Amino acid sequence: MKNWNSYLKEFEFFLKIERGLSNNTIENYRRDVNKLILFLNNYDIEVSPKKIDSKTIKQFLYESAKKLKPRSQSRLISGLKSFFKYLILEGYIEANPAELISCPKTDFNIPNTLSKNQIDELISAIDLTHTQGERNRTIIETIYSCGLRVSEIINLKISDLFFEEGFVRIIGKGNKQRFVPIHFTTQKHILSYIKNSRVNIKPSKGFEDILFLNRRGKSLTRQMIFVILKNNAIKIGINKKINPHTLRHSFATELLINGADLSDIQKILGHESITTTEIYLHLDRSNLKKIIDKHHPLEKFN
Repeated sequence: MKNWNSYLKEFEFFLKIERGLSNNTIENYRRDVNKLILFLNNYDIEVSPKKIDSKTIKQFLYESAKKLKPRSQSRLISGLKSFFKYLILEGYIEANPAELISCPKTDFNIPNTLSKNQIDELISAIDLTHTQGERNRTIIETIYSCGLRVSEIINLKISDLFFEEGFVRIIGKGNKQRFVPIHFTTQKHILSYIKNSRVNIKPSKGFEDILFLNRRGKSLTRQMIFVILKNNAIKIGINKKINPHTLRHSFATELLINGADLSDIQKILGHESITTTEIYLHLDRSNLKKIIDKHHPLEKFN
């Protein structure tokens, strides 16, 4: 009979080859299942993945809840459900022992956003006389203009630019491809950066097609993007914590305020589920209230 590790390795292979998930995401799934395996070993519970029941899983979750915050507990439950769904898919089991286990309620985190004026100030604060000034300005412009994740901006390639069509090709989570509209102003900044700045850097082998390069001719790190934003935020007196995702949130919020459909925003951001995109609805409550006040069917009687 196969042991837990054998099933887990098959699950990882499935996530990588058939689902096309990133190594970081696969590592999260692996960690979730390993926590259950460690629990079974610590309590001398000898049961295979094919025989484990919901009672044992609930016991494990009860113990783990003492150490984990609700959000982490929800992540753990989701990971286990995915593992057992895979076992069903492969015909190893017929029912998911974690299916009926509900996730704990978590606090709703409102994402940080910046106004259009703050974005403009942030970009204006960049020292264009600095060697990497034009590059840094273009990076912030592109993240905000296209609503990109930090991993997407550092991996953006020159061959992903389709300016005649007005799009850039983005390879997002799980290597999923999407085409995002790009504003002509951002196109202009990118072309200027390529012509005036990037041309002065010799790309290292394997990085010839990467758009944004560091001084050694390689792609930038995630940390470097964070530093660029943090330093310029301090310059203009922004006290709240911001990061590349703040620009992404700000972009999505502006689209919503200006009347974009939620499903269109979902496609642009590359969200797998519309539920993820719905987080931006609360940010536009004041605007929605004005719409209701103006168009509510009972308004005509007032």
